[in-house]
Amino acid sequence: MSQREFRQMYPQAGWVEHDAEEIWATQREVAIEAIERAGVDTSEIAALGIANQRETTVVWDRRSGKPIHNAIVWQDRRTAQFCDQLKSDGHGRDIQEKTGLVIDAYFSGSKLRWILDNVPGAREQAGRGELAFGTMDSWLLWKLTGGAVHATDVSNASRTMLFNIHVGQWDDDLLTLLRVPRSVLPEARASSGSFGTSHVFGGAIDVAGIAGDQQAALFGQTCFSRGLAKNTYGTGCFMLMNIGTEATTSEHNLLTTIAWDVANRPPTTSARNAERTYALEGSVFIGGAVVQWLRDGLGIIKSARDIEQLASSVHDSGGVYLVPAFAGLGAPHWDQYARGSIAGITRGTTAAHLARAALEGIAFQVADVLDVMQRDSGITIEELRVDGGAAASNLLMQFQADILRVPIVRPKVTETTALGAAYLAGLAVGFWKSRDDVKANWQIERTFTPSMKADDVQHRRQRWAQALSRSRDWEEHPPR
Repeated sequence: MSQREFRQMYPQAGWVEHDAEEIWATQREVAIEAIERAGVDTSEIAALGIANQRETTVVWDRRSGKPIHNAIVWQDRRTAQFCDQLKSDGHGRDIQEKTGLVIDAYFSGSKLRWILDNVPGAREQAGRGELAFGTMDSWLLWKLTGGAVHATDVSNASRTMLFNIHVGQWDDDLLTLLRVPRSVLPEARASSGSFGTSHVFGGAIDVAGIAGDQQAALFGQTCFSRGLAKNTYGTGCFMLMNIGTEATTSEHNLLTTIAWDVANRPPTTSARNAERTYALEGSVFIGGAVVQWLRDGLGIIKSARDIEQLASSVHDSGGVYLVPAFAGLGAPHWDQYARGSIAGITRGTTAAHLARAALEGIAFQVADVLDVMQRDSGITIEELRVDGGAAASNLLMQFQADILRVPIVRPKVTETTALGAAYLAGLAVGFWKSRDDVKANWQIERTFTPSMKADDVQHRRQRWAQALSRSRDWEEHPPR
């Protein structure tokens, strides 16, 4: 393993950017370092896989290979007003039926439009076929192959608000609506298959797997059967459920997304010849970030690791409920005007109660998502597989099991995003012969079983719903 931090840029309120060149440089450095630490020669590497932030958008000049603007990050809200206009113009249902997505600035289509409209000369360059658009996987693939390949996989394409997930193709009507010329788009391929050859690391290595980070994590958790679900506890929380080979449109504001296209046997580059699997997804904007807030904003813990001990020092939250709607509410509420709140404070409330309420607030949000996911899919899950940094908290995982009333399963390897990308690449080149071989690698570290009484669960969830209602619609207008 090797890791590098890269800069987060906030040019103005609600804007978030990355330097795409810096991301490439750090990715190249960590790959070289990881190879060195593993003590292997590049000739021994069977294949390379990519997992990435799905909606982060970059546009670059095909001739120079240089980005024409900083990458616009998935969290960026600069296109919110445009998205509101799309909704008020009545495009919501059509976009959801084609793409599986709700209209939101989260997705990359409106970001791409903004770059073309606001970078001088960009539209003219795009019209001449001189520009290339991609999410970070496409950018990294371009750099890895020396500019030879401009492609993405269908899981990333399905997050653009430009891609018809039922036919697996870019949609002409949506391209017209968002004023996106087809010439800038990458080729959408299956998630497991040959994407080209990289010579960056001293020898020829096949790039053979690409998936968006959350879909890669679903694959890394070996959720290959309909009804299997995982939740990633990162800065936010992302729950995905495998719903099989038929796309189900959510009636509760969840997203329907392509999970992956994996051929029955390697290799393939065609999405049409692969098995397209779909997932329902619910995104919680603030998960582990609430722990960072307790550390950096309130100063009641010195490091994120301290929260477990502090929260465990009290038996319960003392009736305190913390709703971390710092950036609005994601699924299933999608309320961009909600704001964070703490309810139930008394003179006896301590820092320990706040710490426990913060962890419980993460679990309550996940439970809200799973409730509607089961209703949309008609599937009752038998377990929830977990990963991500906050999944290391035994207190949080036990409370999650109690509130959901289903077992929580934590695997031995929790870096499932990178693992899923590796599995997709390995399957493409025959390193693993089948998904049964991949499943044999997955091992359980610990299972948390529900122990809270049903009446207690019902009472706590009712109180959470009350606290949540007090956070809704707090801002009358979006921040400017």
